[in-house]
Amino acid sequence: MAAGELARLARVVVANAAGDVPSPCVSVCRMDAGRGLCVGCCRTLQEIAGWSQMDDAAKREVWRKIVQRAEEPQP
Repeated sequence: MAAGELARLARVVVANAAGDVPSPCVSVCRMDAGRGLCVGCCRTLQEIAGWSQMDDAAKREVWRKIVQRAEEPQP
């Protein structure tokens, strides 16, 4: 999934305050060592590992961060 598509999806999830919060995983599980983020979902290892233990508010916060990260210019 391209960064723009991920950012657009992230905005939808953040705006939808009701319902289950979907995982941002897109099955492209590879870490970018320079950024410390998964190249598929823009999450940190800590966010990935803790996802199943997070409540919906924490998951939406991760999605907010994904919006920012996906929109950052890449070198």
